[in-house]
Amino acid sequence: MIFGRYIKAESSKVFLISQKVIWLSALFMGILASIPKILQLRVSLTEVIVDCIIAFFYSLFVWFYNLYTLPRYANHAITTRFFGARLIRSLLLGIVVMGILVIVNQLLFKDRLIGTMMLMYQFRGILINLTIYMFLYLLYQSFINRIIAIELERTKSDHIEAQYELLKQQVNPHFLFNSLNTLKSMVEIGDEHSADFIVKLSDFYRYSLESRKKDVVPMQEELKLLEAYFYLLQARFEEGITLQLDISPEHKKTMIPVFTLQLLVENAVKHNIVSIDQPLKIELISSDNNLIIKNNLQLKSIPEPSTKIGLENINQRYLHLTGRQIEVRADGYFFTVKLPINEHISH
Repeated sequence: MIFGRYIKAESSKVFLISQKVIWLSALFMGILASIPKILQLRVSLTEVIVDCIIAFFYSLFVWFYNLYTLPRYANHAITTRFFGARLIRSLLLGIVVMGILVIVNQLLFKDRLIGTMMLMYQFRGILINLTIYMFLYLLYQSFINRIIAIELERTKSDHIEAQYELLKQQVNPHFLFNSLNTLKSMVEIGDEHSADFIVKLSDFYRYSLESRKKDVVPMQEELKLLEAYFYLLQARFEEGITLQLDISPEHKKTMIPVFTLQLLVENAVKHNIVSIDQPLKIELISSDNNLIIKNNLQLKSIPEPSTKIGLENINQRYLHLTGRQIEVRADGYFFTVKLPINEHISH
């Protein structure tokens, strides 16, 4: 950014102008404002110094007033408009301040004409005000553009990470290996449900391929994926796993990040004992504006390694789409994940 060097970098989200820039620019304005007096050649050194001091203090006022009325310091929405209420307030207040400085000058130098001075100084003050306001406006817009660019890069990075995690889920070799082993066993014993198992396995992987480029899908579509996925699990664990659904029809029409439910069920199976003696019971319940996924907690004696990338992935996607985080709670008996339902999520 062309103006980046004038902005302090203590924090990437805090807009601060270097004090050196403010004071040096105010001094420059004071010297610049006294040049017309110097060119007259017949003015005294005192008049030149007075002009310089008035322009210097006026420039300082304009700098700090406009700086502290920015959204960084005040509760105002960020605006990209140059002409607006802030500029009008700055000009009007600047006229008052310049008038006070001229009156003080008149009181100190009684032989000067206040009427002529007032018009000259007010015109000079408006030019100084507009110059500083424009420079500050450009600095602030440069800062906002930089913040937006950083957020876009962060969002892109999060999206790439999420896509990578989804890709790993879609081609999970362990799940495919277990499913094929289950299918082999079913075929060997002549299980009449072998054909259904093949269909569900095909449905699951077809959906995985079709959804790999999507961010969100209707919950009803996600539930179809979960149904196919759970059928494969149940064929493997039989009565060792159950799934109970209690989701209202209106919530089924809302959007949900793709693979969310499948990933949560997979986590439950990964970290808990699943057997006929100790069945794993998973519940999906919609309540108010939340979707609750709960399972009884019966952790494996030798836990599988966990990176917690899956839950963090889901949390980041919900934070990006709804502005709300997911809630995760384990109380010793149940592991519960609460997902926010937002009807305004779109494709």
